[in-house]
Amino acid sequence: MIQEYLEKALSKAHYEIIKEEEPYYGEVSDLTGVWATGKTLEECRNKLAEVIEGWIIVRLRKGLIIPHIEGHGIESPKEMQVK
Repeated sequence: MIQEYLEKALSKAHYEIIKEEEPYYGEVSDLTGVWATGKTLEECRNKLAEVIEGWIIVRLRKGLIIPHIEGHGIESPKEMQVK
């Protein structure tokens, strides 16, 4: 479930080149605050995957909703109790 969500989130990522020490910038606009940079596109993508994983963990711990991406979602324990 988490791996599928991660893959869908990465498929929605937008990358661009910026004028910084790590010139590759990537973000997932559907996930507030999820962005990363890297010296290569691959490094940026790998860092972005780590950021998404951390973002999911924080939201689960805080009982926050994790938005669905193309039909894929992750329910927090609080959401499961309500059902």
